[in-house]
Amino acid sequence: MISAFTRREFTKIALTALPAAGMFSALNPLRAAASGGKPNSRVAGVHIGLNVPYSFGGRTMAGDEILKNCRELNLSAVELRAQPVELFMGMPAIMVAAKTGSPKAGAAADGNTAKIREWRKSVTMDRVKDFRRMYDEGGVSIEILKVDGIFAMTPEELDYSFTMAKLLGARAISTEISKVDAEVRRVGEFAEKHQLMIALHGHASTTGAQYEHSYTLGKFVGTNLDIGHYVAGDNGSPVEFMKRHHARISHVHIKDRKLDKQTKNGPNTPFGEGDTPIKEVLRLIRDNKWAIQATIEFEYKVPETSTRMGEIARAVKYCRDALA
Repeated sequence: MISAFTRREFTKIALTALPAAGMFSALNPLRAAASGGKPNSRVAGVHIGLNVPYSFGGRTMAGDEILKNCRELNLSAVELRAQPVELFMGMPAIMVAAKTGSPKAGAAADGNTAKIREWRKSVTMDRVKDFRRMYDEGGVSIEILKVDGIFAMTPEELDYSFTMAKLLGARAISTEISKVDAEVRRVGEFAEKHQLMIALHGHASTTGAQYEHSYTLGKFVGTNLDIGHYVAGDNGSPVEFMKRHHARISHVHIKDRKLDKQTKNGPNTPFGEGDTPIKEVLRLIRDNKWAIQATIEFEYKVPETSTRMGEIARAVKYCRDALA
Protein backbone atom coordinates (compact mmCIF):
# COMPACT_ATOMS: atom_id res chain seq x y z
CA MET A 1 0.00 0.00 0.00
CA ILE A 2 1.26 3.47 -0.82
CA SER A 3 1.86 5.74 2.13
CA ALA A 4 0.50 9.27 2.23
CA PHE A 5 2.92 12.12 2.72
CA THR A 6 3.03 14.47 5.69
CA ARG A 7 3.10 18.18 4.91
CA ARG A 8 6.81 18.36 5.81
CA GLU A 9 7.70 15.26 3.75
CA PHE A 10 5.75 16.49 0.76
CA THR A 11 7.34 19.92 0.84
CA LYS A 12 10.80 18.34 1.04
CA ILE A 13 10.03 16.03 -1.88
CA ALA A 14 8.56 18.79 -4.01
CA LEU A 15 11.52 21.06 -3.35
CA THR A 16 13.82 18.32 -4.60
CA ALA A 17 11.68 17.51 -7.62
CA LEU A 18 11.03 20.91 -9.10
CA PRO A 19 13.51 23.06 -11.02
CA ALA A 20 14.73 25.92 -8.86
CA ALA A 21 13.37 28.69 -11.09
CA GLY A 22 9.79 27.44 -10.93
CA MET A 23 9.87 25.71 -7.58
CA PHE A 24 8.10 28.25 -5.41
CA SER A 25 5.45 29.10 -8.00
CA ALA A 26 4.59 25.42 -8.26
CA LEU A 27 4.23 25.03 -4.51
CA ASN A 28 2.23 28.19 -3.83
CA PRO A 29 -1.11 26.74 -4.99
CA LEU A 30 -0.61 23.82 -2.59
CA ARG A 31 -0.19 25.82 0.59
CA ALA A 32 -3.85 26.55 1.38
CA ALA A 33 -4.79 22.91 1.86
CA ALA A 34 -1.43 21.97 3.40
CA SER A 35 -1.86 24.67 6.05
CA GLY A 36 -5.22 23.34 7.23
CA GLY A 37 -7.79 24.99 4.95
CA LYS A 38 -9.93 23.13 2.46
CA PRO A 39 -8.43 22.50 -0.99
CA ASN A 40 -9.68 24.41 -4.00
CA SER A 41 -8.77 23.39 -7.54
CA ARG A 42 -11.60 25.17 -9.30
CA VAL A 43 -9.82 27.68 -11.53
CA ALA A 44 -11.77 30.14 -13.68
CA GLY A 45 -14.79 27.85 -13.37
CA VAL A 46 -12.91 24.68 -14.42
CA HIS A 47 -12.68 21.96 -11.80
CA ILE A 48 -9.24 20.37 -12.03
CA GLY A 49 -9.34 16.84 -10.66
CA LEU A 50 -7.25 13.69 -10.47
CA ASN A 51 -7.87 10.05 -11.35
CA VAL A 52 -7.24 8.29 -8.04
CA PRO A 53 -5.74 6.15 -6.74
CA TYR A 54 -4.52 5.22 -10.24
CA SER A 55 -2.42 8.39 -10.54
CA PHE A 56 -0.73 7.51 -7.23
CA GLY A 57 0.38 4.18 -8.66
CA GLY A 58 -2.27 1.59 -7.81
CA ARG A 59 -5.91 0.64 -7.34
CA THR A 60 -6.15 -0.24 -3.65
CA MET A 61 -4.76 2.73 -1.76
CA ALA A 62 -6.83 3.47 1.36
CA GLY A 63 -9.44 6.22 1.06
CA ASP A 64 -7.97 8.36 3.86
CA GLU A 65 -4.50 8.23 2.28
CA ILE A 66 -5.94 9.29 -1.09
CA LEU A 67 -7.68 12.18 0.61
CA LYS A 68 -4.48 13.31 2.36
CA ASN A 69 -2.56 13.30 -0.91
CA CYS A 70 -5.28 15.26 -2.69
CA ARG A 71 -5.26 17.85 0.07
CA GLU A 72 -1.47 18.12 -0.18
CA LEU A 73 -1.90 18.81 -3.90
CA ASN A 74 -4.74 21.28 -3.22
CA LEU A 75 -7.11 19.24 -5.39
CA SER A 76 -10.80 19.43 -4.58
CA ALA A 77 -12.19 16.96 -7.14
CA VAL A 78 -11.50 13.36 -8.08
CA GLU A 79 -12.46 10.49 -10.30
CA LEU A 80 -12.34 7.71 -7.71
CA ARG A 81 -12.12 3.99 -8.34
CA ALA A 82 -14.60 1.82 -6.46
CA GLN A 83 -11.92 -0.37 -4.85
CA PRO A 84 -10.97 2.05 -2.04
CA VAL A 85 -14.65 2.51 -1.21
CA GLU A 86 -15.22 -1.23 -0.97
CA LEU A 87 -12.07 -1.57 1.13
CA PHE A 88 -13.54 1.06 3.47
CA MET A 89 -16.83 -0.87 3.50
CA GLY A 90 -15.01 -3.94 4.79
CA MET A 91 -14.19 -6.01 1.74
CA PRO A 92 -11.11 -8.11 2.56
CA ALA A 93 -7.99 -6.55 1.04
CA ILE A 94 -7.10 -9.76 -0.78
CA MET A 95 -10.46 -9.63 -2.56
CA VAL A 96 -10.13 -5.94 -3.41
CA ALA A 97 -6.77 -6.57 -5.06
CA ALA A 98 -7.81 -9.80 -6.80
CA LYS A 99 -8.35 -10.11 -10.52
CA THR A 100 -11.94 -10.85 -11.45
CA GLY A 101 -13.52 -12.79 -14.23
CA SER A 102 -13.99 -11.82 -17.86
CA PRO A 103 -14.80 -13.89 -20.95
CA LYS A 104 -11.06 -14.70 -21.23
CA ALA A 105 -10.35 -15.15 -17.52
CA GLY A 106 -9.41 -18.45 -15.93
CA ALA A 107 -11.03 -20.41 -13.14
CA ALA A 108 -9.22 -18.54 -10.34
CA ALA A 109 -10.44 -15.16 -11.60
CA ASP A 110 -13.96 -16.55 -11.98
CA GLY A 111 -13.79 -17.73 -8.39
CA ASN A 112 -12.78 -14.27 -7.21
CA THR A 113 -15.70 -12.78 -9.11
CA ALA A 114 -18.10 -15.13 -7.35
CA LYS A 115 -16.66 -14.27 -3.92
CA ILE A 116 -16.93 -10.54 -4.57
CA ARG A 117 -20.46 -10.95 -5.86
CA GLU A 118 -21.51 -12.74 -2.68
CA TRP A 119 -19.78 -10.16 -0.50
CA ARG A 120 -21.65 -7.33 -2.25
CA LYS A 121 -24.94 -9.03 -1.48
CA SER A 122 -24.06 -9.06 2.23
CA VAL A 123 -23.31 -5.38 2.86
CA THR A 124 -25.31 -2.22 3.40
CA MET A 125 -24.51 1.21 2.02
CA ASP A 126 -24.09 2.87 5.42
CA ARG A 127 -20.29 2.90 5.16
CA VAL A 128 -20.53 4.54 1.72
CA LYS A 129 -22.24 7.47 3.41
CA ASP A 130 -19.42 7.60 5.96
CA PHE A 131 -16.86 7.57 3.13
CA ARG A 132 -18.56 10.51 1.45
CA ARG A 133 -18.75 12.39 4.75
CA MET A 134 -14.98 11.96 5.19
CA TYR A 135 -14.36 13.44 1.74
CA ASP A 136 -16.92 16.24 2.17
CA GLU A 137 -15.29 17.26 5.44
CA GLY A 138 -11.89 17.14 3.73
CA GLY A 139 -13.09 19.38 0.91
CA VAL A 140 -12.78 16.87 -1.94
CA SER A 141 -15.72 16.11 -4.25
CA ILE A 142 -16.11 12.62 -5.70
CA GLU A 143 -17.58 13.65 -9.05
CA ILE A 144 -17.00 10.39 -10.94
CA LEU A 145 -16.85 6.79 -9.72
CA LYS A 146 -14.69 4.46 -11.82
CA VAL A 147 -16.11 0.92 -11.87
CA ASP A 148 -14.09 -1.93 -13.36
CA GLY A 149 -15.75 -4.94 -15.00
CA ILE A 150 -19.17 -3.34 -15.14
CA PHE A 151 -20.29 -5.15 -18.30
CA ALA A 152 -19.92 -8.53 -16.56
CA MET A 153 -21.99 -7.50 -13.54
CA THR A 154 -25.32 -9.02 -12.59
CA PRO A 155 -28.40 -6.77 -12.40
CA GLU A 156 -28.02 -6.69 -8.61
CA GLU A 157 -24.39 -5.57 -8.89
CA LEU A 158 -25.30 -2.87 -11.39
CA ASP A 159 -27.91 -1.48 -8.99
CA TYR A 160 -25.30 -1.71 -6.23
CA SER A 161 -22.73 0.25 -8.30
CA PHE A 162 -25.11 3.00 -9.39
CA THR A 163 -26.45 3.35 -5.85
CA MET A 164 -22.88 3.63 -4.53
CA ALA A 165 -22.08 6.33 -7.09
CA LYS A 166 -25.10 8.41 -6.14
CA LEU A 167 -24.43 8.08 -2.41
CA LEU A 168 -20.87 9.29 -3.00
CA GLY A 169 -22.23 12.36 -4.79
CA ALA A 170 -20.96 11.30 -8.21
CA ARG A 171 -22.65 12.54 -11.37
CA ALA A 172 -21.30 9.72 -13.55
CA ILE A 173 -19.79 6.25 -13.52
CA SER A 174 -16.77 5.74 -15.77
CA THR A 175 -15.62 2.44 -17.21
CA GLU A 176 -13.59 1.03 -20.08
CA ILE A 177 -15.45 1.06 -23.40
CA SER A 178 -16.98 -2.13 -24.81
CA LYS A 179 -17.24 -2.81 -28.53
CA VAL A 180 -20.24 -5.08 -27.94
CA ASP A 181 -23.42 -3.11 -28.54
CA ALA A 182 -25.56 -5.37 -26.37
CA GLU A 183 -23.28 -4.80 -23.38
CA VAL A 184 -23.35 -1.03 -23.70
CA ARG A 185 -27.11 -1.01 -24.29
CA ARG A 186 -27.72 -3.16 -21.21
CA VAL A 187 -25.63 -1.01 -18.87
CA GLY A 188 -27.10 2.09 -20.52
CA GLU A 189 -30.55 0.92 -19.42
CA PHE A 190 -29.37 0.85 -15.80
CA ALA A 191 -27.82 4.30 -16.26
CA GLU A 192 -31.19 5.58 -17.41
CA LYS A 193 -32.95 3.80 -14.55
CA HIS A 194 -30.68 5.57 -12.06
CA GLN A 195 -30.50 8.82 -14.08
CA LEU A 196 -26.70 8.75 -14.01
CA MET A 197 -24.34 8.83 -16.97
CA ILE A 198 -22.18 5.85 -17.84
CA ALA A 199 -19.04 7.45 -19.30
CA LEU A 200 -17.03 5.20 -21.59
CA HIS A 201 -13.25 5.54 -21.57
CA GLY A 202 -11.19 4.58 -24.62
CA HIS A 203 -7.52 4.39 -25.54
CA ALA A 204 -5.46 5.34 -28.58
CA SER A 205 -7.26 2.76 -30.71
CA THR A 206 -10.70 4.18 -29.85
CA THR A 207 -12.04 6.48 -32.56
CA GLY A 208 -14.45 9.36 -32.39
CA ALA A 209 -16.85 7.30 -34.49
CA GLN A 210 -16.93 4.60 -31.80
CA TYR A 211 -17.89 7.14 -29.16
CA GLU A 212 -20.56 8.59 -31.45
CA HIS A 213 -21.98 5.14 -32.12
CA SER A 214 -22.23 4.46 -28.37
CA TYR A 215 -24.55 7.46 -28.03
CA THR A 216 -27.14 5.66 -30.14
CA LEU A 217 -27.25 2.85 -27.57
CA GLY A 218 -28.65 4.85 -24.68
CA LYS A 219 -29.55 8.41 -23.71
CA PHE A 220 -27.37 8.18 -20.59
CA VAL A 221 -24.36 6.72 -22.42
CA GLY A 222 -21.55 9.26 -22.56
CA THR A 223 -17.79 9.66 -22.83
CA ASN A 224 -14.79 10.01 -20.59
CA LEU A 225 -12.64 11.55 -23.31
CA ASP A 226 -8.93 10.93 -22.83
CA ILE A 227 -7.42 13.76 -24.86
CA GLY A 228 -3.90 12.27 -24.77
CA HIS A 229 -5.04 8.93 -26.14
CA TYR A 230 -7.24 10.69 -28.70
CA VAL A 231 -4.26 12.61 -30.08
CA ALA A 232 -1.87 9.64 -29.93
CA GLY A 233 -4.34 7.59 -31.97
CA ASP A 234 -4.29 10.20 -34.76
CA ASN A 235 -7.98 10.98 -34.32
CA GLY A 236 -7.58 14.71 -34.94
CA SER A 237 -8.23 17.44 -32.42
CA PRO A 238 -10.17 16.62 -29.25
CA VAL A 239 -11.28 20.26 -29.33
CA GLU A 240 -13.48 19.64 -32.36
CA PHE A 241 -14.92 16.46 -30.86
CA MET A 242 -15.73 18.32 -27.64
CA LYS A 243 -17.47 21.13 -29.50
CA ARG A 244 -19.81 18.60 -31.10
CA HIS A 245 -20.42 16.34 -28.11
CA HIS A 246 -19.76 18.29 -24.91
CA ALA A 247 -23.18 17.38 -23.51
CA ARG A 248 -22.15 13.71 -23.57
CA ILE A 249 -18.76 14.24 -21.89
CA SER A 250 -18.62 13.83 -18.11
CA HIS A 251 -14.90 14.50 -17.79
CA VAL A 252 -11.74 14.57 -19.84
CA HIS A 253 -8.51 12.83 -18.92
CA ILE A 254 -5.73 15.37 -19.09
CA LYS A 255 -2.38 13.96 -20.13
CA ASP A 256 0.21 14.73 -22.79
CA ARG A 257 1.25 12.29 -25.51
CA LYS A 258 3.22 12.49 -28.73
CA LEU A 259 1.59 11.85 -32.09
CA ASP A 260 3.29 9.07 -34.03
CA LYS A 261 1.42 8.60 -37.28
CA GLN A 262 3.10 5.26 -37.96
CA THR A 263 2.39 3.49 -34.69
CA LYS A 264 -0.61 5.60 -33.62
CA ASN A 265 0.60 4.99 -30.09
CA GLY A 266 3.05 7.77 -29.27
CA PRO A 267 4.60 7.98 -25.79
CA ASN A 268 3.37 9.84 -22.73
CA THR A 269 5.33 12.99 -21.86
CA PRO A 270 5.45 15.60 -19.12
CA PHE A 271 2.79 18.24 -19.64
CA GLY A 272 3.73 20.70 -22.38
CA GLU A 273 6.21 18.39 -24.12
CA GLY A 274 3.81 16.38 -26.28
CA ASP A 275 1.27 17.13 -29.01
CA THR A 276 -1.90 17.18 -26.93
CA PRO A 277 -3.67 20.59 -26.88
CA ILE A 278 -4.08 20.64 -23.09
CA LYS A 279 -4.28 24.43 -22.81
CA GLU A 280 -6.81 24.73 -25.62
CA VAL A 281 -9.04 22.05 -24.05
CA LEU A 282 -8.93 23.66 -20.61
CA ARG A 283 -9.75 27.08 -22.05
CA LEU A 284 -12.54 25.60 -24.15
CA ILE A 285 -14.19 24.23 -21.00
CA ARG A 286 -13.64 27.57 -19.25
CA ASP A 287 -14.97 29.75 -22.03
CA ASN A 288 -18.09 27.64 -22.56
CA LYS A 289 -18.73 27.08 -18.85
CA TRP A 290 -19.18 23.36 -19.45
CA ALA A 291 -19.62 21.08 -16.43
CA ILE A 292 -16.72 18.87 -17.51
CA GLN A 293 -14.11 17.91 -14.92
CA ALA A 294 -10.52 18.30 -16.16
CA THR A 295 -9.15 15.10 -14.65
CA ILE A 296 -5.38 14.72 -14.62
CA GLU A 297 -4.36 11.13 -15.25
CA PHE A 298 -0.69 10.71 -14.43
CA GLU A 299 1.02 8.17 -16.71
CA TYR A 300 4.46 9.31 -17.84
CA LYS A 301 7.60 7.82 -16.32
CA VAL A 302 8.77 9.63 -13.20
CA PRO A 303 12.30 11.04 -13.75
CA GLU A 304 14.97 9.54 -11.51
CA THR A 305 15.60 12.96 -9.98
CA SER A 306 11.92 13.46 -9.07
CA THR A 307 8.96 11.80 -7.33
CA ARG A 308 5.45 10.92 -8.40
CA MET A 309 3.91 13.51 -6.06
CA GLY A 310 6.36 16.14 -7.29
CA GLU A 311 5.46 15.42 -10.93
CA ILE A 312 1.72 15.48 -10.22
CA ALA A 313 2.24 18.86 -8.54
CA ARG A 314 3.89 20.09 -11.75
CA ALA A 315 0.96 18.82 -13.81
CA VAL A 316 -1.50 20.60 -11.54
CA LYS A 317 0.48 23.81 -11.83
CA TYR A 318 0.56 23.51 -15.64
CA CYS A 319 -3.23 23.30 -15.70
CA ARG A 320 -3.66 26.17 -13.22
CA ASP A 321 -1.33 28.37 -15.25
CA ALA A 322 -3.22 27.58 -18.45
CA LEU A 323 -6.40 28.91 -16.89
CA ALA A 324 -4.91 31.89 -15.08
